[in-house]
Amino acid sequence: MEENNKNENIEVEKLQKVKELINDKLVRVKNITNYRGNVISNQFEIRGIGFTLFQSYNSPIAMVYHGKTYLFKDWDHSVTTGKYRNQFLGETKKETEAKLKSGEYVAVDFEVC
Repeated sequence: MEENNKNENIEVEKLQKVKELINDKLVRVKNITNYRGNVISNQFEIRGIGFTLFQSYNSPIAMVYHGKTYLFKDWDHSVTTGKYRNQFLGETKKETEAKLKSGEYVAVDFEVC
């Protein structure tokens, strides 16, 4: 009986380590949702260790990496992109432009594959 409990405890510990690995180490992708909670097609939030990225279709738009915000070349591509970029950043386009101008945000002008 004691041997079975010991084996069960080892299995629980292994499962806990797997859970921690999945939660802490893997990149997670989810669709952005609107204010009603509906899933929005082709608008993604990608989370990994130290970063969160907003991607519209196949284009990275904005990334927060260790507390610093980066805007990619397509950050102002369309009204729809802007709507969800604003939601991701929690601000208006005007506020984003001011932060770019002040240097608080970094403009990234290279292609991302």
